[in-house]
Amino acid sequence: MPHPRPMRADARRNRERLLTAAASAFAEHGENASLDDIAKRAGVGSGTLYRHFPTRRALLEAAYAARIEALGERGEELSRTLSPGEALTEWLHEVCVATIQVRGLKTLLGSAVTDTPLTACGTVVKSTATRLVDLAQSEGTLRPDLTPTDLLRLTHGVATAAELGGGQGEIRRYLGLLLEGIRLQPPRP
Repeated sequence: MPHPRPMRADARRNRERLLTAAASAFAEHGENASLDDIAKRAGVGSGTLYRHFPTRRALLEAAYAARIEALGERGEELSRTLSPGEALTEWLHEVCVATIQVRGLKTLLGSAVTDTPLTACGTVVKSTATRLVDLAQSEGTLRPDLTPTDLLRLTHGVATAAELGGGQGEIRRYLGLLLEGIRLQPPRP
């Protein structure tokens, strides 16, 4: 199998300028920011944008790839430093905060909570959730019938509810209510 040709220096610069412009435009206008505006901000034509990023989703994913990778790494870090239940709770809180703070991230995380093929970002989130759910279930603090997809869907709902109900200040409360409902309850005597 032949190796892909390295990108020319000017193409690399154009790609980086497009990613910088996209991150700025998505932060200002959300996931539906004008692609033509992004190309103009980057000082390139629309054709150059589409050569690097054939779809809006590809551009969104590339613009936020580092942020998603950081969420995955954070989940791993938390699993090494906290108990499984605490690690899961803290990671879910950080996912909710990022979902509210970073406009357009909710769309990317959506691939982790639907049955559509996973994007690279969705794969990172789903694999981190799977690891943390498995650890919490092994610890006996999480219902055994809860799947990582179930939990990510519920967390997506928590982020949306917090956004509607006053923002980040509501996340811990809503997440607490959710987690109380999905914890494994000791048998009653």
